[in-house]
Amino acid sequence: MQNTITKDDIKELPLKQFEGPVNVVEDPLQATAIAEKLKNEKIIGFDTETKPSFKKGVSNKVALLQLSTDDEAFLFRLNITGFNEPLAHLLSNAKIKKVGVGIRDDLRGLQRLSKFTPKGFIDIQELAPKYGIEVLSLKNLAGLLLGIRISKRQRLSNWEAESLSEGQILYAATDAWVALKIYRKIKKLKPVA
Repeated sequence: MQNTITKDDIKELPLKQFEGPVNVVEDPLQATAIAEKLKNEKIIGFDTETKPSFKKGVSNKVALLQLSTDDEAFLFRLNITGFNEPLAHLLSNAKIKKVGVGIRDDLRGLQRLSKFTPKGFIDIQELAPKYGIEVLSLKNLAGLLLGIRISKRQRLSNWEAESLSEGQILYAATDAWVALKIYRKIKKLKPVA
């Protein structure tokens, strides 16, 4: 298997996005119910989004928490619902694997909203090199391991907008879902000695 991929190679791949149901959660009670439901999962994809700041020294709070199973995505609008205790418990549950790419800043941002001890997290950027994989971005990993191209056009959009656009919703759901797919693919490979 190749261990890297070029931008040109990625451009040739088919564009793919999450196609299952996406739940945009704006009600704290619904957030609680979904956190309870997700406690039964063994593994979920994880990501967050924050409204970009273009001013030096200004940073915004995490606005969106994305969690995904293989066939359903949940987008928690933390700027509306807050980061409640059931969500913190879910992210502190060591029995549930939560996989993402470059998650250190995501976790730091969530801990600014509410103190919790992250457990069960797997950062694909730390895992990939153990399998000889040299690319570390979500886009490159998706291209190399899944043979798909994912759009990153919405990355710098306003995640605190009154309502999220269809593009933002699909982008956010895809990021959490594709992390889960990449993890499953890596685990089928042989680690390099």
